[in-house]
Amino acid sequence: MKSIKELYNIGIGPSSSHTMGPQRITKAFLSRQTTDAARYEVKLYGSLAATGKGHMTDMAIIDEFKNAGKEVEIVWLPETVLPFHPNAMDLTAYGASGEVLSHMRAYSVGGAAIHIEGDSDEHVSPEIYKLNSMSEIKEYCEKTGRCYWEYVEESEGPEIWDHLREVWGVMRRSVERGLSKEGRLPGPLNLRRKAAQYHVKAEGYRDNLRSRGLTFAYALAVSEENASGGEIVTAPTCGSSGVMPGVLYHIWKSRNVPESRMLRALATAGLIGNIVKQNASISGAEVGCQGEVGVACAMAAAAACQLFGGSPAQIEYAAEMGLEHHLGMTCDPVCGLVQIPCIERNAYAAARALDANIYASFSDGGHRVSFDKLVKVMKETGHDLPSLYKETAEGGLAKASI
Repeated sequence: MKSIKELYNIGIGPSSSHTMGPQRITKAFLSRQTTDAARYEVKLYGSLAATGKGHMTDMAIIDEFKNAGKEVEIVWLPETVLPFHPNAMDLTAYGASGEVLSHMRAYSVGGAAIHIEGDSDEHVSPEIYKLNSMSEIKEYCEKTGRCYWEYVEESEGPEIWDHLREVWGVMRRSVERGLSKEGRLPGPLNLRRKAAQYHVKAEGYRDNLRSRGLTFAYALAVSEENASGGEIVTAPTCGSSGVMPGVLYHIWKSRNVPESRMLRALATAGLIGNIVKQNASISGAEVGCQGEVGVACAMAAAAACQLFGGSPAQIEYAAEMGLEHHLGMTCDPVCGLVQIPCIERNAYAAARALDANIYASFSDGGHRVSFDKLVKVMKETGHDLPSLYKETAEGGLAKASI
């Protein structure tokens, strides 16, 4: 597995695969241009074309060309799905006579990660984790007495804490910015922000209802920031970026948890997300929303369980439950926007993550279906889902709400 730095990306919403990924691909293409071209063209395929306008894919690309002092033509090809991944792009520079000066095919594979066709291994980030499955890592931790976060530090080096400290800071600020804002979100849905309202109402309740309401408010705050193009952290994606902060911010505020323990929880959660990314997918265009909100719920459940003193077995169980109960979840954004049902799903998944932690903490950590088996099933389920349920805005809630 690669570094969890590639899972926790700091950037601008609303979509890691449809905004951040194409932006990075465009930057890579422009950095390789050695001569001026007469014309530039970018073809968007599959899911990138189907929901790209709602995700501001075209604006991310156009802005990068503008920054380089160039113009570009965008061609939308939603019916053409390339075999490697549904989020595909062709970028071409043409000469004055129409000849091809340079060409690049690339894929936005989820969580802001990109794959450029034909790139040699020297441009690919290294594999730094020797163990790639939950069962192997759990067995290693049980034999050595290490925690999951210690395995992360062992693999990544002590510098990982600087990155996670920056991640935690961005998560906190995204919650606080989201709570301070009111009004409508951008786009044709005219959706009103709810985080501030939920926060005020939650403060009026006692104990359990207050706790649940605040969790909703914090998750909504970040999801609304993402939907409006604010700075967030992919955890594991932009579309699911509210789940982890919703859970962690609530625990931090209510329990006065030291920063060092919050960073360790982020490390453990990152390990969970990395395992899914390595062995299945975190791309909604590839496996549906189970790969985004489902994985975010698993990550948050594991982080919460660790913060409340869970054993390695209990943490694995919490993560398994967080993902298991999102199996088969479709990715069907209305109008291709990361708003309905995405924002509400983030809040609900944050609450589910806390429930998974409680359920796991009542157990001894033993259970029938392992996290690894679940990840395998999630991958199979995602591949069996029809394309209209995988970030194309052609079916499900997207079709019913038109």
